[in-house]
Amino acid sequence: MADPLLVLEDVRAGYGEATTLDGVSLEVPAKGSLAVLGRNGVGKTTLLLTIMGLTRQTRGRILWQGRDITRLVPHMRARAGLGWVAQEREIFPSLSLEENLTVAARPGRWDLKSVYELFPRLHERRRNMGNQLSGGEQQMLSLARALMTNPSLLLLDEPLEGLAPIIVEELTEALRRMIADEGTAVMLIEQHAEVALSLTHDAVIIERGQIAHRAASAELLQDAATLDRLIGLNLT
Repeated sequence: MADPLLVLEDVRAGYGEATTLDGVSLEVPAKGSLAVLGRNGVGKTTLLLTIMGLTRQTRGRILWQGRDITRLVPHMRARAGLGWVAQEREIFPSLSLEENLTVAARPGRWDLKSVYELFPRLHERRRNMGNQLSGGEQQMLSLARALMTNPSLLLLDEPLEGLAPIIVEELTEALRRMIADEGTAVMLIEQHAEVALSLTHDAVIIERGQIAHRAASAELLQDAATLDRLIGLNLT
């Protein structure tokens, strides 16, 4: 049996002397999709930052395609195929949309043509400068730019946060195509828990820096009591 794409084994991590994650173990298979749910401040973003090597990890191992990357510096993790879309978007305001896409592009499935097919709105705005885009268009650009690096796994930190409903709809459809049709491996943090569960195959809920629950996404979507207890989502 092939190794999982990503494995965390008993990971403890945080910032300085503070511990934010403790005893976290999980796996993401090739072409897998994992929703990471939980209330604000429980360690969800810290989990993705730890995978990217941007926190202080004090215990456990991170394996990437079977290789221990626990001590690997962040830019080498990115070069190895980990893609990261932060909440801050971090686009280049003085570059055109298309220049933003090509500046870090690597050969692979995702190129300008395929990204524009996924995000027609970006094709329409391709000559606009980064600072001429709306917040929703910047979010699309941030996701599309990460795809242009052709990562093996994409880490998404609340990509739908604070966006207009029409943009949420367009981004959700793009994510659905990436995951279901293209087999893009994804770890997705999202406050819209119902959307995250509808997009992904598996899910974990984090509470106080630990995994409090894990289940198939479709199963958790039907488990109103657990969602209400652990993240305050009332589906009734």
